[in-house]
Amino acid sequence: MIPVASIVEGHGEVDALPVLLRRLNAWRPGCDYAHALPPIRVHRDRFLNREEEFRKQLLLAAAKCGEQGWILVVLDADDDCPATLAAEVYRRARQHLPHRRLSVVLAKREYEAWFIAAAPSLDGHRGFRYPADAQVDAETPRDAKGWLRRNMEGGTYSEVLDQPAFTAYFDLQQAFDNSRSFRKLCKEWQVNIVDLNGN
Repeated sequence: MIPVASIVEGHGEVDALPVLLRRLNAWRPGCDYAHALPPIRVHRDRFLNREEEFRKQLLLAAAKCGEQGWILVVLDADDDCPATLAAEVYRRARQHLPHRRLSVVLAKREYEAWFIAAAPSLDGHRGFRYPADAQVDAETPRDAKGWLRRNMEGGTYSEVLDQPAFTAYFDLQQAFDNSRSFRKLCKEWQVNIVDLNGN
């Protein structure tokens, strides 16, 4: 069993990311089961801009998962380039955890962009209606939560309730095909869980 200690920024991701990791475990399994520990929630700006806070949370994640574990940082990129910022965060994190298994994945714009990437698979789920004339690049909308909200019956989207529920339901292959940042998460999964175990 490989413990996975994750660092996230939203209330919804605290419940949603372990669900996603369990689904990845079934979709792309390694020889050993990846055990998703309860995520550590941080304030994005404080985590990224205060070095002592950054170090403290990384060391906490390292302590939670132990020497054989995997530390996974998943944040929203917002207006930053996911690849550039992730590389910078990874470089800084390596200074504090030089010998640990570590990945940094930034969802392009927001975590919810992964739902948009697989939006057809969510049609009819929890009041979401996929617009028939939708021609949307999953990683373009600045306000992915707002896009979902506009396509929900009643016009409400709850990060705390809907994010874990959508995470349990959306088509992983659709998300993989339509979202570069989701492919990055899958690549890190491949390297740290699947390939590590000889699959």
